[in-house]
Amino acid sequence: MIMRLKFFYLLLVSSFFNCNAQNVPLYVGTYTNGDSKGIYQLQFNTATGKLSNMQLAAVLENPSFISYSPDKKYVYAVGEGSSSALTALKIKNDGSLKSINTASSEGKGPCHVSINSLGNKAVVSNYSGGTMALYDINKDGSLSKASQVFDHNTEDQKSHAHSAQFYKNELYVADLGRNAVYLYQTKDQKTYQLKTSSIVEITDNAGPRHFALTNDGKYIYIINEYASTVTAAIKTANTFELVGNYSTLDDNYKGANSCADIHLSKDERFLYGSNRGENSIAVFKRNSENGTLDKIQNINVHGDWPRNFSLDPSGKFLLVANQKSNTISVFKIDSEQGTLSFLHAIDLPSPVCLLF
Repeated sequence: MIMRLKFFYLLLVSSFFNCNAQNVPLYVGTYTNGDSKGIYQLQFNTATGKLSNMQLAAVLENPSFISYSPDKKYVYAVGEGSSSALTALKIKNDGSLKSINTASSEGKGPCHVSINSLGNKAVVSNYSGGTMALYDINKDGSLSKASQVFDHNTEDQKSHAHSAQFYKNELYVADLGRNAVYLYQTKDQKTYQLKTSSIVEITDNAGPRHFALTNDGKYIYIINEYASTVTAAIKTANTFELVGNYSTLDDNYKGANSCADIHLSKDERFLYGSNRGENSIAVFKRNSENGTLDKIQNINVHGDWPRNFSLDPSGKFLLVANQKSNTISVFKIDSEQGTLSFLHAIDLPSPVCLLF
Protein backbone atom coordinates (compact mmCIF):
# COMPACT_ATOMS: atom_id res chain seq x y z
CA MET A 1 0.00 0.00 0.00
CA ILE A 2 2.82 2.41 0.92
CA MET A 3 4.63 1.61 -2.34
CA ARG A 4 1.46 2.34 -4.32
CA LEU A 5 1.02 5.68 -2.58
CA LYS A 6 4.65 6.61 -3.27
CA PHE A 7 4.22 5.67 -6.93
CA PHE A 8 1.02 7.73 -7.18
CA TYR A 9 2.76 10.68 -5.52
CA LEU A 10 5.67 10.48 -7.96
CA LEU A 11 3.24 10.45 -10.87
CA LEU A 12 1.53 13.58 -9.56
CA VAL A 13 4.85 15.37 -9.04
CA SER A 14 6.08 14.34 -12.50
CA SER A 15 2.82 15.49 -14.08
CA PHE A 16 3.04 18.84 -12.26
CA PHE A 17 6.59 19.57 -13.39
CA ASN A 18 5.97 18.39 -16.96
CA CYS A 19 2.91 20.64 -17.19
CA ASN A 20 4.82 23.65 -15.92
CA ALA A 21 7.80 22.87 -18.16
CA GLN A 22 5.49 23.35 -21.14
CA ASN A 23 4.56 26.90 -20.12
CA VAL A 24 5.80 29.60 -22.49
CA PRO A 25 5.42 33.37 -22.10
CA LEU A 26 2.83 35.29 -24.10
CA TYR A 27 3.12 39.08 -24.30
CA VAL A 28 0.02 41.08 -25.20
CA GLY A 29 0.01 44.55 -26.73
CA THR A 30 -3.07 46.67 -26.04
CA TYR A 31 -4.79 50.01 -26.49
CA THR A 32 -4.67 52.02 -23.28
CA ASN A 33 -7.62 54.37 -23.76
CA GLY A 34 -9.70 52.14 -21.46
CA ASP A 35 -8.74 49.84 -18.59
CA SER A 36 -5.43 48.66 -20.01
CA LYS A 37 -2.12 50.06 -18.75
CA GLY A 38 0.28 48.74 -21.40
CA ILE A 39 1.90 45.37 -22.21
CA TYR A 40 0.77 42.28 -20.31
CA GLN A 41 2.44 38.91 -19.88
CA LEU A 42 0.75 35.55 -19.39
CA GLN A 43 1.89 31.94 -19.26
CA PHE A 44 0.56 29.65 -21.98
CA ASN A 45 0.64 25.89 -21.55
CA THR A 46 1.46 24.23 -24.89
CA ALA A 47 0.04 20.91 -23.66
CA THR A 48 -3.34 22.08 -22.36
CA GLY A 49 -3.91 25.47 -24.05
CA LYS A 50 -4.44 27.11 -20.66
CA LEU A 51 -3.56 30.78 -20.07
CA SER A 52 -2.55 31.82 -16.55
CA ASN A 53 -0.56 34.22 -14.34
CA MET A 54 -1.47 37.48 -16.05
CA GLN A 55 0.73 40.41 -15.00
CA LEU A 56 1.35 43.95 -16.21
CA ALA A 57 4.79 43.74 -17.82
CA ALA A 58 5.28 47.39 -18.84
CA VAL A 59 3.35 50.64 -18.58
CA LEU A 60 3.21 52.18 -22.07
CA GLU A 61 0.79 54.27 -24.11
CA ASN A 62 -1.00 52.23 -26.79
CA PRO A 63 1.59 49.50 -27.46
CA SER A 64 -0.56 48.21 -30.32
CA PHE A 65 2.14 46.06 -31.92
CA ILE A 66 5.13 44.34 -30.34
CA SER A 67 7.99 42.19 -31.68
CA TYR A 68 10.80 40.10 -30.22
CA SER A 69 14.48 40.30 -30.96
CA PRO A 70 15.65 36.97 -32.49
CA ASP A 71 17.25 35.89 -29.17
CA LYS A 72 14.08 36.88 -27.27
CA LYS A 73 16.02 39.05 -24.84
CA TYR A 74 14.30 42.24 -25.97
CA VAL A 75 10.84 43.41 -27.00
CA TYR A 76 10.16 46.35 -29.31
CA ALA A 77 6.84 48.19 -29.05
CA VAL A 78 5.23 50.92 -31.12
CA GLY A 79 3.40 53.67 -29.26
CA GLU A 80 0.31 54.36 -31.35
CA GLY A 81 -0.66 57.47 -29.45
CA SER A 82 0.40 61.06 -28.84
CA SER A 83 4.05 60.00 -28.61
CA SER A 84 4.29 58.22 -32.00
CA ALA A 85 7.30 56.30 -30.75
CA LEU A 86 9.22 53.05 -30.86
CA THR A 87 10.40 51.71 -27.49
CA ALA A 88 13.07 49.08 -26.80
CA LEU A 89 12.50 46.99 -23.67
CA LYS A 90 14.65 44.38 -21.93
CA ILE A 91 13.01 41.21 -20.60
CA LYS A 92 13.78 40.76 -16.91
CA ASN A 93 14.02 37.42 -15.10
CA ASP A 94 10.50 37.74 -13.76
CA GLY A 95 9.07 38.40 -17.24
CA SER A 96 8.50 42.10 -16.71
CA LEU A 97 9.88 44.58 -19.23
CA LYS A 98 12.36 47.36 -18.50
CA SER A 99 12.51 50.29 -20.90
CA ILE A 100 15.91 50.81 -22.50
CA ASN A 101 15.21 53.80 -24.73
CA THR A 102 12.67 55.34 -27.06
CA ALA A 103 12.98 56.75 -30.57
CA SER A 104 10.59 58.77 -32.71
CA SER A 105 8.64 56.63 -35.17
CA GLU A 106 9.16 59.39 -37.76
CA GLY A 107 5.47 59.54 -38.57
CA LYS A 108 2.05 59.57 -36.94
CA GLY A 109 0.20 56.42 -35.94
CA PRO A 110 2.90 53.73 -35.80
CA CYS A 111 1.02 50.44 -36.06
CA HIS A 112 3.62 47.73 -36.75
CA VAL A 113 7.24 46.88 -35.94
CA SER A 114 9.40 44.06 -37.26
CA ILE A 115 12.98 42.96 -36.52
CA ASN A 116 15.36 41.34 -39.02
CA SER A 117 16.86 37.88 -38.47
CA LEU A 118 20.23 39.32 -37.40
CA GLY A 119 18.57 41.42 -34.71
CA ASN A 120 20.33 44.60 -35.81
CA LYS A 121 17.54 46.31 -37.79
CA ALA A 122 14.01 47.37 -36.94
CA VAL A 123 11.33 48.69 -39.29
CA VAL A 124 8.24 50.66 -38.25
CA SER A 125 5.14 51.30 -40.35
CA ASN A 126 3.34 54.59 -39.67
CA TYR A 127 -0.33 54.31 -40.64
CA SER A 128 -1.40 57.95 -40.27
CA GLY A 129 1.86 59.47 -41.43
CA GLY A 130 2.29 57.15 -44.40
CA THR A 131 5.99 56.65 -43.73
CA MET A 132 8.24 53.66 -43.09
CA ALA A 133 11.29 54.08 -40.84
CA LEU A 134 14.40 51.90 -40.43
CA TYR A 135 16.52 51.74 -37.26
CA ASP A 136 19.85 50.26 -36.28
CA ILE A 137 19.69 48.16 -33.11
CA ASN A 138 22.74 48.30 -30.85
CA LYS A 139 24.30 45.31 -29.07
CA ASP A 140 22.60 46.26 -25.79
CA GLY A 141 19.20 46.21 -27.52
CA SER A 142 18.87 49.98 -27.64
CA LEU A 143 17.66 51.86 -30.69
CA SER A 144 19.60 54.38 -32.70
CA LYS A 145 17.83 57.28 -34.34
CA ALA A 146 16.10 56.25 -37.57
CA SER A 147 18.73 55.71 -40.27
CA GLN A 148 16.28 55.87 -43.18
CA VAL A 149 12.72 57.20 -43.58
CA PHE A 150 10.64 56.51 -46.68
CA ASP A 151 7.57 58.62 -47.42
CA HIS A 152 4.97 56.87 -49.59
CA ASN A 153 2.64 59.87 -49.83
CA THR A 154 2.07 61.61 -53.16
CA GLU A 155 0.09 64.68 -54.14
CA ASP A 156 -2.73 62.43 -55.35
CA GLN A 157 -2.63 59.54 -52.89
CA LYS A 158 -2.45 59.32 -49.11
CA SER A 159 -0.27 56.52 -47.83
CA HIS A 160 -1.19 54.24 -44.93
CA ALA A 161 1.84 52.02 -44.36
CA HIS A 162 0.44 49.13 -42.31
CA SER A 163 3.10 46.42 -41.95
CA ALA A 164 6.60 45.47 -43.06
CA GLN A 165 8.75 42.35 -42.95
CA PHE A 166 12.38 41.57 -43.66
CA TYR A 167 13.27 38.57 -45.80
CA LYS A 168 17.02 38.02 -46.35
CA ASN A 169 18.18 41.14 -48.23
CA GLU A 170 14.62 42.25 -49.00
CA LEU A 171 12.06 44.34 -47.15
CA TYR A 172 8.36 44.15 -47.99
CA VAL A 173 5.90 46.88 -46.97
CA ALA A 174 2.10 46.63 -47.19
CA ASP A 175 0.59 50.06 -47.86
CA LEU A 176 -3.17 50.08 -47.38
CA GLY A 177 -3.54 53.66 -48.62
CA ARG A 178 -1.54 53.17 -51.81
CA ASN A 179 -3.18 49.76 -52.37
CA ALA A 180 0.17 48.11 -52.97
CA VAL A 181 2.98 46.05 -51.48
CA TYR A 182 6.36 47.75 -51.86
CA LEU A 183 9.69 45.94 -52.16
CA TYR A 184 13.00 47.37 -50.94
CA GLN A 185 16.41 45.73 -51.21
CA THR A 186 19.83 46.12 -49.61
CA LYS A 187 23.27 45.18 -50.90
CA ASP A 188 25.36 46.21 -47.90
CA GLN A 189 22.88 45.26 -45.13
CA LYS A 190 22.91 48.93 -44.08
CA THR A 191 20.86 50.96 -46.52
CA TYR A 192 17.74 49.98 -48.43
CA GLN A 193 16.62 51.12 -51.86
CA LEU A 194 13.21 50.86 -53.48
CA LYS A 195 12.98 48.12 -56.12
CA THR A 196 9.27 48.42 -56.91
CA SER A 197 6.27 50.22 -55.48
CA SER A 198 3.95 47.33 -56.40
CA ILE A 199 5.13 43.72 -56.47
CA VAL A 200 1.79 42.42 -57.84
CA GLU A 201 -1.43 43.94 -59.14
CA ILE A 202 -4.08 44.14 -56.41
CA THR A 203 -7.77 44.76 -57.11
CA ASP A 204 -8.95 48.36 -56.76
CA ASN A 205 -9.35 49.61 -53.19
CA ALA A 206 -8.57 46.18 -51.73
CA GLY A 207 -6.45 47.66 -48.91
CA PRO A 208 -3.45 45.36 -48.30
CA ARG A 209 -2.84 45.27 -44.55
CA HIS A 210 -0.67 42.32 -43.49
CA PHE A 211 0.99 39.46 -45.36
CA ALA A 212 2.68 36.10 -44.89
CA LEU A 213 5.71 34.81 -46.80
CA THR A 214 6.56 31.14 -47.18
CA ASN A 215 9.89 30.12 -45.66
CA ASP A 216 11.53 29.89 -49.09
CA GLY A 217 10.22 33.31 -50.09
CA LYS A 218 8.52 31.83 -53.16
CA TYR A 219 4.94 32.75 -52.24
CA ILE A 220 3.34 35.75 -50.58
CA TYR A 221 -0.20 35.90 -49.17
CA ILE A 222 -1.64 39.40 -48.62
CA ILE A 223 -4.77 40.00 -46.58
CA ASN A 224 -6.85 42.93 -47.84
CA GLU A 225 -8.76 44.92 -45.23
CA TYR A 226 -11.36 46.54 -47.48
CA ALA A 227 -11.99 43.74 -50.01
CA SER A 228 -12.02 40.92 -47.42
CA THR A 229 -9.77 38.85 -49.66
CA VAL A 230 -6.39 37.16 -49.67
CA THR A 231 -4.17 37.88 -52.67
CA ALA A 232 -1.79 35.00 -53.43
CA ALA A 233 1.27 35.57 -55.61
CA ILE A 234 4.33 33.60 -56.71
CA LYS A 235 7.83 35.06 -57.04
CA THR A 236 9.34 35.29 -60.51
CA ALA A 237 12.74 36.45 -61.73
CA ASN A 238 11.86 40.13 -61.38
CA THR A 239 8.78 40.43 -59.18
CA PHE A 240 5.64 38.37 -58.44
CA GLU A 241 2.82 36.94 -60.54
CA LEU A 242 -0.77 36.72 -59.35
CA VAL A 243 -1.96 33.25 -58.31
CA GLY A 244 -5.45 34.33 -57.27
CA ASN A 245 -7.74 36.32 -54.98
CA TYR A 246 -9.75 34.45 -52.36
CA SER A 247 -12.66 35.66 -50.21
CA THR A 248 -12.18 35.39 -46.46
CA LEU A 249 -15.93 35.45 -45.78
CA ASP A 250 -18.52 32.73 -45.48
CA ASP A 251 -20.74 32.62 -48.57
CA ASN A 252 -23.80 33.41 -46.43
CA TYR A 253 -22.33 36.46 -44.68
CA LYS A 254 -23.58 39.76 -46.14
CA GLY A 255 -22.58 42.32 -43.47
CA ALA A 256 -19.72 44.79 -43.24
CA ASN A 257 -16.22 43.41 -42.65
CA SER A 258 -12.60 44.50 -42.28
CA CYS A 259 -9.83 41.92 -42.48
CA ALA A 260 -6.89 42.22 -40.10
CA ASP A 261 -4.20 39.56 -39.67
CA ILE A 262 -2.82 36.57 -41.58
CA HIS A 263 -0.55 33.62 -40.71
CA LEU A 264 0.66 30.36 -42.22
CA SER A 265 0.70 27.14 -40.21
CA LYS A 266 4.15 25.84 -39.22
CA ASP A 267 4.11 23.23 -42.00
CA GLU A 268 2.69 25.83 -44.46
CA ARG A 269 -0.18 23.50 -45.42
CA PHE A 270 -2.79 25.90 -44.05
CA LEU A 271 -3.40 29.65 -44.01
CA TYR A 272 -5.45 31.62 -41.46
CA GLY A 273 -6.96 35.11 -41.67
CA SER A 274 -9.05 37.22 -39.28
CA ASN A 275 -12.36 38.91 -40.12
CA ARG A 276 -13.57 41.90 -38.07
CA GLY A 277 -17.32 42.17 -38.63
CA GLU A 278 -18.00 38.56 -39.41
CA ASN A 279 -15.85 38.05 -36.29
CA SER A 280 -14.29 34.89 -37.59
CA ILE A 281 -11.09 33.15 -38.51
CA ALA A 282 -11.02 31.98 -42.12
CA VAL A 283 -9.10 28.74 -42.67
CA PHE A 284 -7.60 27.87 -46.05
CA LYS A 285 -5.94 24.69 -47.24
CA ARG A 286 -2.85 25.57 -49.24
CA ASN A 287 -1.58 23.77 -52.33
CA SER A 288 2.20 23.73 -51.91
CA GLU A 289 2.71 22.89 -55.61
CA ASN A 290 1.09 25.99 -57.09
CA GLY A 291 0.21 28.24 -54.10
CA THR A 292 -3.55 28.15 -54.62
CA LEU A 293 -5.95 28.25 -51.67
CA ASP A 294 -9.16 26.41 -50.80
CA LYS A 295 -11.28 27.84 -47.97
CA ILE A 296 -12.36 25.05 -45.63
CA GLN A 297 -13.71 26.85 -42.55
CA ASN A 298 -15.02 30.11 -41.12
CA ILE A 299 -15.18 29.78 -37.34
CA ASN A 300 -16.62 32.31 -34.88
CA VAL A 301 -13.97 33.82 -32.61
CA HIS A 302 -16.31 33.91 -29.59
CA GLY A 303 -15.48 37.60 -29.23
CA ASP A 304 -15.72 40.93 -31.01
CA TRP A 305 -13.25 42.49 -33.48
CA PRO A 306 -10.40 39.93 -33.88
CA ARG A 307 -7.51 42.20 -34.75
CA ASN A 308 -4.34 40.14 -34.32
CA PHE A 309 -3.92 36.42 -33.76
CA SER A 310 -0.99 34.07 -33.29
CA LEU A 311 -0.07 30.39 -33.46
CA ASP A 312 1.67 29.09 -30.36
CA PRO A 313 5.25 27.68 -30.61
CA SER A 314 3.97 24.09 -30.71
CA GLY A 315 1.74 24.84 -33.70
CA LYS A 316 -1.14 23.08 -31.94
CA PHE A 317 -3.09 26.17 -30.84
CA LEU A 318 -4.28 29.45 -32.33
CA LEU A 319 -4.99 32.44 -30.07
CA VAL A 320 -7.08 35.48 -31.07
CA ALA A 321 -6.99 39.01 -29.63
CA ASN A 322 -10.59 40.29 -29.62
CA GLN A 323 -10.20 44.04 -29.24
CA LYS A 324 -13.77 45.16 -28.56
CA SER A 325 -14.91 42.28 -26.32
CA ASN A 326 -11.70 42.51 -24.24
CA THR A 327 -10.97 38.80 -24.58
CA ILE A 328 -8.38 36.35 -25.87
CA SER A 329 -9.85 33.20 -27.43
CA VAL A 330 -7.95 29.91 -27.61
CA PHE A 331 -8.51 27.36 -30.39
CA LYS A 332 -7.13 23.87 -30.90
CA ILE A 333 -5.73 23.16 -34.38
CA ASP A 334 -6.45 19.82 -36.03
CA SER A 335 -2.97 18.81 -37.22
CA GLU A 336 -4.31 16.83 -40.19
CA GLN A 337 -7.22 18.98 -41.34
CA GLY A 338 -5.98 22.42 -40.24
CA THR A 339 -9.42 23.28 -38.88
CA LEU A 340 -10.03 25.00 -35.55
CA SER A 341 -12.13 24.09 -32.52
CA PHE A 342 -12.87 26.60 -29.74
CA LEU A 343 -11.52 25.78 -26.28
CA HIS A 344 -12.04 28.82 -24.03
CA ALA A 345 -11.52 32.56 -23.65
CA ILE A 346 -10.07 34.81 -20.97
CA ASP A 347 -10.62 38.48 -20.14
CA LEU A 348 -7.91 41.07 -20.88
CA PRO A 349 -8.49 44.77 -21.62
CA SER A 350 -8.34 45.82 -25.29
CA PRO A 351 -5.90 43.18 -26.61
CA VAL A 352 -4.62 43.87 -30.13
CA CYS A 353 -1.29 42.03 -30.49
CA LEU A 354 -0.17 38.56 -29.31
CA LEU A 355 3.54 37.73 -29.16
CA PHE A 356 5.00 34.27 -28.57
